[in-house]
Amino acid sequence: MLNKKVVFLASILVIGLSSCATSPPKNAENLCEIFKEHRSWYFAAKDVRDRWGVPIHVPMSMMYQESSFKSNALPPRDYLLGFIPWGRVSTAYGYSQAKTMTWNDYIKETGNSGADRDDFEDAIDFMGWFIFKTQQINKISKWDGYNQYLNYHEGWGGFKRKTYKKKAWLVKVARTVDNRARKYSVQLKRCEADLNKSWIWRLFFG
Repeated sequence: MLNKKVVFLASILVIGLSSCATSPPKNAENLCEIFKEHRSWYFAAKDVRDRWGVPIHVPMSMMYQESSFKSNALPPRDYLLGFIPWGRVSTAYGYSQAKTMTWNDYIKETGNSGADRDDFEDAIDFMGWFIFKTQQINKISKWDGYNQYLNYHEGWGGFKRKTYKKKAWLVKVARTVDNRARKYSVQLKRCEADLNKSWIWRLFFG
């Protein structure tokens, strides 16, 4: 009887943690608060850093800009004749707002066939892959939040053609992403040692 109660309580705890992991963080302006609220996100971001050599603060800042950390985020609706709902303006979806075609390229190159755009671990790995590819293709530093975001938004070809130069609003957003990334970097240095101490949490729930 006791064992059944323990299993039941453990199940409730796991379900509760899982549901929390899909909700946007309460304080998205502070990377330490984000990771303290969602411990699994820190370890997923750390894995991306190890795999792709991408600093944690850059994809996290980009993700905040793209989806506000909402797992099921969608782009704005498109309208026919200005008032008839006609699908979405793009195929972007999820935490990373990855477009279907680019997401499929990621799956083909990494072999991550079970990846989902509304799964944080998969979404941030996609962003790490994209940032890694951006360095390879357009020679942009993985630490350069400004130009990395311009590549992410315009695509590698669009960045080469400098399409962003005709979009003053986008340049402004890219500056915001870069500034936030710098702030995230400073914040993470203050709390990463404590986050790493929670390896026991990862052992059971990560």
